[in-house]
Amino acid sequence: MSPPAVAGGGTVIRRTSYGIPHVLADDYRGVGQGLGYAFAEDNACVMAEIVVTLAAERSRWFGPDGVAGDLHYQRLNQSGVVERNLAGVSRQARDLVRGYVAGFNRYLAENGLPEACERWARPITEIDVWRRVHQVAGLTGGEGFQEQLVSAQPPGAPITAPARGEAERPGSNGIALGRQSTAAGTGMVLGNPHFDWDDTWRFYQHHLTIPGELNVSGAGLYGLPLVNIGHNDRLGWTHTASEAQTVTLSKLTLVPGDPTSYVVDGKAHRMIAEQVTAGGTTRTLYRTPDGPVVEDDLALQWTDTTAFVLRDANHGNLRVVDQWLAIARARSVPELHNALVRHQALPWVNTLASDSTGTAYYGDVQVVPHVTDDQRARCAADVPIGLVVLDGSRSDCGWGADPDAVTPGRLGPSRLPALIRRDHVSNFNDSPWLANPAAPLTGYPSIVGDVGTERSPRTRVGLDMIGTNDFSLSTLESAMLRNRNLTAEQGRAAVVEMCRANPTLPAGDGRPVDVRAACSALAAWPGTGDTGETSRGAYFWRSFITLTGRPGTKLWQVPFDPADPVHTPRGVNAADPGVQRAFADTVQAFAAAGVAVDVPLDAVQRYEGVPIHGCRGPEGCFNVISVPGPPRPGETQEIPHGTSFVMAVELTRNGPRMSSLLVYGQSADPASPHHTDQARLYAKKQWVKGEFTEREISRNADLSVHRLR
Repeated sequence: MSPPAVAGGGTVIRRTSYGIPHVLADDYRGVGQGLGYAFAEDNACVMAEIVVTLAAERSRWFGPDGVAGDLHYQRLNQSGVVERNLAGVSRQARDLVRGYVAGFNRYLAENGLPEACERWARPITEIDVWRRVHQVAGLTGGEGFQEQLVSAQPPGAPITAPARGEAERPGSNGIALGRQSTAAGTGMVLGNPHFDWDDTWRFYQHHLTIPGELNVSGAGLYGLPLVNIGHNDRLGWTHTASEAQTVTLSKLTLVPGDPTSYVVDGKAHRMIAEQVTAGGTTRTLYRTPDGPVVEDDLALQWTDTTAFVLRDANHGNLRVVDQWLAIARARSVPELHNALVRHQALPWVNTLASDSTGTAYYGDVQVVPHVTDDQRARCAADVPIGLVVLDGSRSDCGWGADPDAVTPGRLGPSRLPALIRRDHVSNFNDSPWLANPAAPLTGYPSIVGDVGTERSPRTRVGLDMIGTNDFSLSTLESAMLRNRNLTAEQGRAAVVEMCRANPTLPAGDGRPVDVRAACSALAAWPGTGDTGETSRGAYFWRSFITLTGRPGTKLWQVPFDPADPVHTPRGVNAADPGVQRAFADTVQAFAAAGVAVDVPLDAVQRYEGVPIHGCRGPEGCFNVISVPGPPRPGETQEIPHGTSFVMAVELTRNGPRMSSLLVYGQSADPASPHHTDQARLYAKKQWVKGEFTEREISRNADLSVHRLR
């Protein structure tokens, strides 16, 4: 069946069940226009919030808590980094953004500003969208250091730099199956990004078609006019957050008596002073040619002798739009790898893919600072922060160069890990080492990730889930939502036996605690992240496992063995005094918070009243829903992070078969019918059937068609 005519630059937006738009146009500007129009219909107020935030106007509309962010974005905006780097963007990418802006603004012109945000909403500009692109590229870089960047002041200044908090990082599960691991000998991909559920960091599902040029379906982060995770007719791909560090710190040696001057190779240099005004606050901030000065009240203090500079490999990276367009146009694993090498613009993510020949791919071909292991040994500064910190007083400790790197100062693709298999590859946010345990990846620089170290419980349950299965689309769907909990599988029985034998256990404060009710709850709990009456005990286990992570506790009976990294460590050591104290302390925490130890998961994990199944990654859960434990007095539990867009796709020679779930729905607007429709579907472990071909789209029972002339 042929697509409807789009002659003369017209755009057709066809929506299928659950509000998924399929945009058809004859050029990039046209598909951008259709996507911008559809997104405005669903999420105009969220885009308005993104725009005012990136325009450094957040505190004006949302209160003084936004001043630090305003100073950060105003500094970026007055630097001209976005405008300066647009020269490296293709015409197709510029047209796509131009169309997206036109479509969004057309919707506002036809329907007016939404009442909920009419005070701050306005038509958007191309620069607004490119600022969003830049923000996404820098998510694991300067974006995560905002307060520490705008609070960095010379010694004696009245501003106190905050400590850097530990927020949930972007994460994900990604599995790519080759023909040896599928029942039909096809390629299959499971994409399961774990992102913030905050409105501004959600995914939006859509399908973009330019006949003969582009045909891609999947989801992209709000405000981006493209598919980040998805498939075309021959290739499916997903991303996971990489362990590669995308930033480094330089430890500056300051000139005695002048804390805004520093020494390199014995020669003094003055810092660059920048006056920034935003949110009613004016502040002088400092930088060097490598990046801005950063400060916290712990390891990164600016003293009379030392300061620190943050260098972000994704600063100025707008080429990500061309990178994702190139991925969308690739129709095989070799074409995908070539696209990654040619552009080398992915920020902070691994790529997992499979194609219709049953070839599976893993690659961490992205933007990584050129820091070799030899350089780290020569130049490492002893700063306990968990990031690469280099000696800024020596020019030979700056980033190096590779001839095959697309951007100077980055590792070239030939140094970055990649693997092609006929069985399977996967990543669950550990390093590339065990992308396939039968073919461990080694030899890459340590800034990319470690080798021979303990894998997370989520990685171990993911690898066990793959096993030697011959997957079909339905068994892949079932595996995704089975809600296995590895620590419970390995230790619930032992813990129950322990607490039955010891109905009173000593807490960390020395007081005896009656643990019988908690013990009974765990005995009755089946050990999964499912909701319902059988979930009583699930939240208690989560909270208990969290407390076993304290120093001095020996959780596992069998320690990690690098010769058996998939199956070790294992066996919860219920006899360990630290484990027993954690159990008693968990009972105390529930009592202090007024929460029953057998509270069902339904009461803890809800989205707009809908129970949400799943559990935390540190428990050894694949389907991640990151509600923390133990509970705290007066604390209201909300879902901050976790499973968001889920895609299971089979790439057959006759075309793709796909199932998906966008757990929080297409719209962040509570009044929209697409705000909770997929949450209710997810709660019942039901999926949305993907519709990709013209025949599938035209036969959808809920089809609506809107033409933009």
